[in-house]
Amino acid sequence: MSPLHPVEESLGDEELARGVVAGDEECLALAYRRWSGLVHTVARRSLGDTQDAEDVTQQVFLGVWRGRAGYQADRGSFAGWLVGITRRKVADTLSARTRRRELLGAAGAALLLTDPEPDRPEAALERVLLRQELAGLPAPQQRVLRLAFYEDLTQTQIAERTGWPLGTVKSHARRGLHRLRDRLESHDLYT
Repeated sequence: MSPLHPVEESLGDEELARGVVAGDEECLALAYRRWSGLVHTVARRSLGDTQDAEDVTQQVFLGVWRGRAGYQADRGSFAGWLVGITRRKVADTLSARTRRRELLGAAGAALLLTDPEPDRPEAALERVLLRQELAGLPAPQQRVLRLAFYEDLTQTQIAERTGWPLGTVKSHARRGLHRLRDRLESHDLYT
């Protein structure tokens, strides 16, 4: 950890906030050194994941820089403003997690090719697109997903049938679902 710079020690929170609002990049760097730990801690405790907390910390300070004109000292402290931004970014991250889980669930359900609304005109197109995207996956991932969703096998049963270690089956399933999700998102399917 580097020692505090004399300028940083002499700047109070209000002065530092005014510098950031005025567009002083050095003040932004000082603000990051002063408050990034707070932001990261709030994000990590809320999200339970260090990597997500690091991403949120970067997003918060990028948001601070882009939205610096929106800070109003008479409405609260700069640190309080940062915590508010952090909470919004945490909420966004949690929403994105939920959307990813829902998409993976929808992809899994769609792989079963049972549509709860078979009369929807787009259902047939979705099934065709899903089959096409599944066929585009690497063979091991495709095999694991087909066995899981078409034959309703557990990962342990898939490992027994293929002769692959259980960890390998789990890796293929996870990677296959992630790739399938990315492919489906590119077509705006299930988003």
